[in-house]
Amino acid sequence: MKCALIGERLGHSYSKLIHEAFGLYSYELVSLPKDKVGEFMDNEEFDAFNVTIPYKRTVMPYCSYISPEAQKIGSVNTVVRTSDGLHGFNTDYFGFKSMAERAGIDFAGKKVVILGSGGTSLTARAVASDGSAERITVVSRSGEYNYDNLEKLADCEVLINTTPVGMYPNSDDCPIDLDRFTALEGVADVVYNPLRTQLVLEAEKRGIRAAGGLEMLVAQAKYAVEIFLDTHLEDARIAEINTPLLKERSNLVLVG
Repeated sequence: MKCALIGERLGHSYSKLIHEAFGLYSYELVSLPKDKVGEFMDNEEFDAFNVTIPYKRTVMPYCSYISPEAQKIGSVNTVVRTSDGLHGFNTDYFGFKSMAERAGIDFAGKKVVILGSGGTSLTARAVASDGSAERITVVSRSGEYNYDNLEKLADCEVLINTTPVGMYPNSDDCPIDLDRFTALEGVADVVYNPLRTQLVLEAEKRGIRAAGGLEMLVAQAKYAVEIFLDTHLEDARIAEINTPLLKERSNLVLVG
């Protein structure tokens, strides 16, 4: 089986490393300009592939089937070629859900604040909603709730960052001052480079449950593998791949 990741810029992607760690198929990184996406979808070089920014919506019209999760979120990140066309799925949903669960972050009855309004924000909203959150508020730069009126959300219990703030090379940046939220119980940051963002570090410093984006990346890859191969993998595989990767990347950061 031949698999790939398509996107616009893939220079810092961990996906090849993660997928090939499962040891089940070869996995390539395919950078595409927008005008070549249709050509890629129509050719049959790859049996299955993942999709990242900015093409998660672009590929949807090419799919003859779109899973309920992908329909709810409005984007596709996993595609399989079948005898009746391309089938699209969204494993980001399951990856985010797994990341939150493993960190002990519970959405039931909680007041949730999501920073950012892009595609990953939609994923976080879907998971929090399905997890019976009491209230979900999206903060954006120009929305009703923005970074100038955060005092309205002081009762936030779970905070989710889906923005790129804090991503390498701007690793010292933090999207928000956690002291504004005295009821905070959990923090999830989808950024995975660095492995522990300033937001995660600030949460841990305060004794708040926190999760970083690498766990989400590995978990969503595990679910993609299951779809690619129409098989089942034990959830323990997530930790088997995530733990050594976390240690290896942490060491790389330490030695520069």
